[in-house]
Amino acid sequence: MNIKLDEGFFFGLGAFETIAVQGSPIFLDRHLDRMNRTLEWLEISERVTKEEVYRCLEHISMTRGALKIVISKENRLFLPRENPYTEEVYERGFLIDAVRTRRSGHSPFVFHKTLNYGECILEHRRVKAAGLDEGVFLNGREEICEGTISNIFFVRDGQICTPALSCGLLPGILRGWLLERWDIEERVISAKEVEDFEECFLTNSLMGILPVRRFGRHKFRKRETVDRLREDYKKYTASC
Repeated sequence: MNIKLDEGFFFGLGAFETIAVQGSPIFLDRHLDRMNRTLEWLEISERVTKEEVYRCLEHISMTRGALKIVISKENRLFLPRENPYTEEVYERGFLIDAVRTRRSGHSPFVFHKTLNYGECILEHRRVKAAGLDEGVFLNGREEICEGTISNIFFVRDGQICTPALSCGLLPGILRGWLLERWDIEERVISAKEVEDFEECFLTNSLMGILPVRRFGRHKFRKRETVDRLREDYKKYTASC
C-alpha cells in the first residue's frame, strides 16, 4: 500500500466511509453522497462513483463484510475488512456510558465524517479498556450527542427520540434512513433524562440497529421497539 504524505496524513483533511456489504453494498448512494459532500467541503476535487465501488468489490471478490473508502487530496484507498457485529452481540446488548470529552456543536468537523477522528478513537479505546462497549459524547450543556462510533436513540411510551443535530453530532447513514421511515422525534435530550427511558439503541452502518442493555447505572429491560425496527431493517437489507 502506497500512502502519500499529504494533508490527509498530516492534518486529517480527508473523508472516509465504511460500507456494509451483504451481497451488495448497503446504502451505497447515501454513503457516496455524504462522502462527496464532505470532499467538496474540504475543497478536495476527488469524487467516488458507484461504478468504482462495484469494480473494487468484484476485484476483491467480496460478498459479505465491509469496505472502507478513504479519500484525501493524494490518496485513494479501498480497504476490505470484516464486520465484527454478530448475532451474539445483538442478543447480549451493549453496555455504554458517557465519556469525559465534551462535544462542541460549533465545530463544522463534528458534522462531517473526516480523517480528523482522533477524539472518537481515543474515547472508544478508553471505554473498551473499562469493560464497556461504547462511549457517549455529551456537549457543554450536558446534552447527549452521539456515541464514539454510533448514533443513539431512546424510547419512552412507544415514542422514539434521538438527539437533534444542533447538539453536535454526525448525521449517520442509518440514522437518516430511520428518520425517513419511522416517527422519530429529533430533540435535545439531557443526560439526566436517561433514567426516564424504557429502551435505548445504537446505530451505525456495520452494527445496524443494536440494543443497549445499560447506560451508566440505568438498565433497559425492554426491547420491543428495538426488535421491531431491527426486523424492518433486516427485511430492507435482504431485499437490496
